[in-house]
Amino acid sequence: MNKTSIVLLSTVLIASAAVFIFMAPKPDGTPTKMVVYQDPNCGCCSQWVEHIVAAGIEVETRPSSNMSEVKFQQGIARNLQCCHTGIIDGYIVEGHVPAEDVLRMLEERPAIKGLSVPGMPIGSPGMEQGSPADYEAYDVVAFDGAGNLSRYRHVEGGVNAGR
Repeated sequence: MNKTSIVLLSTVLIASAAVFIFMAPKPDGTPTKMVVYQDPNCGCCSQWVEHIVAAGIEVETRPSSNMSEVKFQQGIARNLQCCHTGIIDGYIVEGHVPAEDVLRMLEERPAIKGLSVPGMPIGSPGMEQGSPADYEAYDVVAFDGAGNLSRYRHVEGGVNAGR
């Protein structure tokens, strides 16, 4: 092996170790950080981030004026898309997914690519407005990289929505 190859291999190994260390769960089992891509002008995205932080998940926001590109790069199908995209411990969290579902996913470690709440249902975390009695029912959808979808959880509308 020549000197350039050794330097390149060393760099790759060090970078891989850094990713593992910084994205691995903390000793108490909670994830280290969720990276959230969001339009900097979107209020509901910021409210959802507050909901996630309140559940004990550290968040790093990355403003993006081209969310379509972020979703394309992550391989998120159009029918699953919402306004913001989170990445945590190798999973994608698309849209207004309740923190309890994110934490459950991280605990159970299912063989999925991620979770989505397609669209922007009224009453989902970050989309609370008006009377809770007017909140919409919605599904949290699990998806894999092959286009398969399944219901991860159904959230009832009305006063129990999003809770």
